Amino acid sequence: MKLNSLQVEMDGIDKEILRYLMEDARKPILQIASKIGISGAAIHQRLRKLEQAGVITGSRFTVSHKILGYSTMAFVGIYLDKASRNPEAVRELKKIPEVLECHYTTGNWSILIKLICHDNEHLMQLLNKKIQAIEGVSRTETFISLDQQIERQIQL
Repeated sequence: MKLNSLQVEMDGIDKEILRYLMEDARKPILQIASKIGISGAAIHQRLRKLEQAGVITGSRFTVSHKILGYSTMAFVGIYLDKASRNPEAVRELKKIPEVLECHYTTGNWSILIKLICHDNEHLMQLLNKKIQAIEGVSRTETFISLDQQIERQIQL
């Protein structure tokens, strides 16, 4: 693995290790090592370097929001009255647990967020009582996701 100014050059072994772990982050290191044909210690060393380079930023479990009772996913474009209000708006959005993602965007909206809600009523309450109540939010535009058809990470 080589470090360039902003990018990391990975060799085929690094990419193969990452492919196995992206498929299943709980896959045993020794199982990966035997499939690739190198030692478990070498895998650990490469993973440590990938973490230090910022290629790997952690591992986590994916929780099924539908099984937990969250059946409505929505994307909300937020219009701010002034672009300078962005930091305070983001601070307030961080306080809303249903906000899963927040993006600073180009185009008409200042901010695009991804929300998860129990139902449409819950979404309406969040919009009316929490999001539109944030200082500087002039209006919102909401898109309800009917079905997430693709979910993946970048392919290596």
